[in-house]
Amino acid sequence: MQFLDDSLFPENQQKLVIQVAPYGPEWVAGDSDDIPVSMDQQVQKAVDCWNAGATLLHVHVREEDGKGSKRLSKFNELLARLREAVPQMILQVGGSISFAPESEGQAAKWLSDDTRHMLAELTPRPDQVTVVINTTQLNVYDLLTEADIAGTSLANPGMQEAYTNMVVPSNPSWHVEHLRRLVANGIQPHFMLTGLSSLESVERLVRRGAYNGPLILNYTAVGGGSAGVHPADMLEFVRRTPDGAVLTIEALGRSVFPMNAMAIALGLHVRVGIEDTLRGPTGERMTSVQQIESMVRIARELNRDIASGEEARQIYRLGETYRNADETLAKVGWAPNRAYGQRGVPQHQSA
Repeated sequence: MQFLDDSLFPENQQKLVIQVAPYGPEWVAGDSDDIPVSMDQQVQKAVDCWNAGATLLHVHVREEDGKGSKRLSKFNELLARLREAVPQMILQVGGSISFAPESEGQAAKWLSDDTRHMLAELTPRPDQVTVVINTTQLNVYDLLTEADIAGTSLANPGMQEAYTNMVVPSNPSWHVEHLRRLVANGIQPHFMLTGLSSLESVERLVRRGAYNGPLILNYTAVGGGSAGVHPADMLEFVRRTPDGAVLTIEALGRSVFPMNAMAIALGLHVRVGIEDTLRGPTGERMTSVQQIESMVRIARELNRDIASGEEARQIYRLGETYRNADETLAKVGWAPNRAYGQRGVPQHQSA
């Protein structure tokens, strides 16, 4: 991204889109008073987050016993209720879910990848599904401190073993087909990128015509195989991100707050919620709503406006798709593909 002399002035920045992840699938219900369990509670949590200033909701679903749901029908139920309760909110389903068959007939039909591709068949369809590019280790313990997990289920040795060795599979044969299905069903892919290598992989997908649409990104500074929280690494990712992309900074634990403060100052967007941290900047317990309110206060101190639901949809270019690689490269802000026999760096426009 380019930064001109006036790029840090709030009147020249996009209005701030606040993402919120309030469902915290890694936690069990007893880990926090802020974890919604019943369907009514999950819907009310979305309403509370919307009223606090969030315009994008990262959706996971729990069963009535508090465990994370892998039932397609349960996701469909929550999405339908959210469409009524928060109609202007952008609904984003977390793409790490693998749906479990709900009958023997379904079990006979589903292959391993098909359970993840079912995200493209949610009804009503969400606005976005998150997509990790390239298989990634996701050891959340890498950045969490003892204070972060004290008194929670993540202090359990069995949980530590599972999350320390967690891997998010996303090989090319899977993510190329997944992107195709999402776009075909009118769902915007929201790329969750773990560093520069994954950004470069997305660029290659675009240049080869495997994805034609807006470039909506999260820089996932959560460690353990993803980027860490070194500001220089974040700034280099920002510098390498094309001007037409929409970039949100996502972090883990108490680092959520300083990383997002930098994002707000730079004109980027932010993500908060108990999925990323149960604690505030000084270690105090902090609800998802309180985290949203914190981002609103920081933005107001810098005189940066908060996006409305309609403004967030315009910023995210929801509903847009592009005809081919050439149009996508132009819209996103990457240089065009090299013409046959062309030497030197292809220019964005002829001299």
